Amino acid sequence: MLLLISPDGVEEALDCAKSAEHLDIVDVKKPDEGSLGANFPWVIREIRDAVPADKPVSATVGDVPYKPGTVAQAALGAVVSGATYIKVGLYGCTTPEQGVEVMSAVVRAVKDHRPEALVVASGYADAHRIGCVNPLAVPHIAARSGADAAMLDTAVKDGTRLFDHVPPDVCAEFVRLAHAAGLLAALAGSVQQTDLGPLTRIGTDIVGVRGAVCAGGDRKAGRIQPRLVAAFRAEMDRQAREHAVGVPAGK
Repeated sequence: MLLLISPDGVEEALDCAKSAEHLDIVDVKKPDEGSLGANFPWVIREIRDAVPADKPVSATVGDVPYKPGTVAQAALGAVVSGATYIKVGLYGCTTPEQGVEVMSAVVRAVKDHRPEALVVASGYADAHRIGCVNPLAVPHIAARSGADAAMLDTAVKDGTRLFDHVPPDVCAEFVRLAHAAGLLAALAGSVQQTDLGPLTRIGTDIVGVRGAVCAGGDRKAGRIQPRLVAAFRAEMDRQAREHAVGVPAGK
């Protein structure tokens, strides 16, 4: 399982660089613009320059509307700015067909420029609260559009978490559907260390966190702490070892 950490700017990215040995992907977002809020192109470039060259950078395109042309241009801007993973939150898509239309445009825009870049279709565990596409439709959308990964996050950051809206057995089905389609499966949404056991057991490929590695657990007011990144990775590694030998997590 890969660890994706989301700094909100260059200063926090430098903190991520201090703990680069403990993380796998640096994710550029702007938390005050939403769950998958997009940051500025120049911030993506600066963060790309600030972190070690062997650490891929991902960038969120935003909690996007059902406007395929607009979203495709935004995605192209992210990949031109140096991102390897391009994440699109299907906030304004209410049907799988709309999701496929948006993601197909994104895939074409991104892959025409950089074929090796990875496109991530992201849905929301709390889709019922915002009226967007069902979480379990996201792997299908990603596969039909030619994307590389399917992801779930939470749209409303009010203290509720991934498993509050999509319990582990449903997350397991999400991961199974993604893998059956040849996709990576990424899960996020106020994930804590206590969630790492079930996330490991269901075969999650990428786990995304911010609040769990920020001072005070606050994704907006807190700042990423290298020691918390190291502690989170240590627990990930422990869960992976126990899972590999068949020891129940927490024993």
